[in-house]
Amino acid sequence: MTIDRSFKPRHFNWRLDGGVAVVSLPRPERKNPLTFDSYAELRDTFRALAYADDVKAVVFASNGGNFCSGGDVNDILGPLLDKDMKGLLAFTRMTGDLVKAMKAAPQPVIAAVDGVCVGAGAMIALFADLRLGTPAAKTAFLFTRVGLAGCDMGACAMLPRVIGQSRTMSAEEGERWGFFNRLVAPEALEAEAVALARSLAAGPTFAHMMTKTMLNQEWSMTLDQAIEAEAQAQAICMQTRDFRRAYEAFMAKQKPAFAGD
Repeated sequence: MTIDRSFKPRHFNWRLDGGVAVVSLPRPERKNPLTFDSYAELRDTFRALAYADDVKAVVFASNGGNFCSGGDVNDILGPLLDKDMKGLLAFTRMTGDLVKAMKAAPQPVIAAVDGVCVGAGAMIALFADLRLGTPAAKTAFLFTRVGLAGCDMGACAMLPRVIGQSRTMSAEEGERWGFFNRLVAPEALEAEAVALARSLAAGPTFAHMMTKTMLNQEWSMTLDQAIEAEAQAQAICMQTRDFRRAYEAFMAKQKPAFAGD
């Protein structure tokens, strides 16, 4: 899969402008549910972003006043009843592979959350690197309501790390607890998210990639291991041209023009 300006996914919306890719789910009349096809295509796209030099940052946007209503009842939940264990496990691994691909992508991923953001949609927002919400955002992890465990797609590992355990949240609580980086007006949501993405895309993108990599890897490190890993990461970044550009711009009392190398 090649991710460039000619890329046209079949099962989700996509546009690329100025190094910022904006993704959203279709079917706003149904609050943008996920399907088997959109899960798979999103997974493959985020995996391919590792090789997409034209993409510097990603916004996962809302559409029609909502983010995502989770898995489509007709397209996913119903057909799952007819699958055997092998087929069920293939599906549940695919859903986990989507959020793993989001975390592994070198680009920062920003979720712009308005309205309904539940189930697998909440997991997509949770695995974004930054989240902007509106006061109308309604985030919930509803897996137990359909008789499933609440541990889907890494929820029990990631959510307590973000907001702590034993909490439900409104949009305002989500901002206070750190789920949302900030709340903005619904009409300004996507523009604010794209502006944030553009500011990241214009920055030292190799350094952003290294930062995201270390944030992911240090979860399983001791403190001493993390300090050593960060020393190695900084030494690598000090070999980049962007590091030299920053120094030269500072000495010239100018703003550095980063190029990502």
